[in-house]
Amino acid sequence: MKRTLTKMIVAGAGILALSACGGTSEDGGAEPAPAGQAGGTISIITVDPSNPYWKAEVDTAVQQAEALGYQTTTAAHENEPDEQNRLIEAAINDKVAGIILDPAGADESVAAVQKVVDAGIPVVLVNAEISQTGLAKSQIVSNNAQGATVGAEAWAEAMEYEGTYVELLGKPSDNNAQVRSDGYASVISQYPDLEKVGEEIANWDRQEGQEKMEQLLSKNPDVKGVVAGNDEMALGAINALKSAGKIDEVKVLGFDGNQDAVDAVKNDEMVATVVQPIVEGTTMAVEQLNNVITTGETGVPEEKQALDCVLVTKDNADTVQDFVVTE
Repeated sequence: MKRTLTKMIVAGAGILALSACGGTSEDGGAEPAPAGQAGGTISIITVDPSNPYWKAEVDTAVQQAEALGYQTTTAAHENEPDEQNRLIEAAINDKVAGIILDPAGADESVAAVQKVVDAGIPVVLVNAEISQTGLAKSQIVSNNAQGATVGAEAWAEAMEYEGTYVELLGKPSDNNAQVRSDGYASVISQYPDLEKVGEEIANWDRQEGQEKMEQLLSKNPDVKGVVAGNDEMALGAINALKSAGKIDEVKVLGFDGNQDAVDAVKNDEMVATVVQPIVEGTTMAVEQLNNVITTGETGVPEEKQALDCVLVTKDNADTVQDFVVTE
């Protein structure tokens, strides 16, 4: 059966530098499309396109928007609310037709989204949500709790339900970090012989993941497992374990489903990862934003929409390519 995740990744690193080049209004902003028609510019504001997950998000958004007849601009806020505000203000000044936003924090982004709404510009959120409804036209996220649960169950089985482990946590302002950690804990707490002996915040970053894992290993040299809030931190942990000569002794769990992590699963360096359907979610986000621009409605009944994640183990790793799963 083919899962409904359409492969929409655009080749070429230059995609991130795309900018609008159409007509301009007298005050220098992009000329908005006539009401009820596709056209004009869609601003795509993401987190960090150096991370393969967010690169897939922005590449998909660009391809989908341009296929629908829009120009696009892309920018990244690096999870910094002040930078997000600056980018939002720039998009408003440019009179864009709509905004696709991966927000910089659930609470921190409410005011920024409110500013877009006050300017009369539709905004759709993807990957992360904000702590208020009724502002964004849609909030499309992965089912992080479900993904963490299935990932933790596979990891616990690989651990044979016993042993010490450590945890690498994502950026605290991103509510996905806590949701995944809670999901892991909900499963692991059922097995009393699994004992957490340390945790560190590594901010979704591979280099930080490696550094924090090195610190955890210095305090817990006999640790048997690692659960990480995303693949980049898990891959950093793997680098640290390789350097310490312990990669064959420690079971690692990741989350996102990026290709390096899938390859690590194939190579027995990672027990499992969990594919977030970011291609599907971003495609939906652009389609719903286009619906709002052209019809005034998203075309779906709910603002908040959660898509289930897919567990990836060695048994099905060959079916995963660029966040797309066929099975």
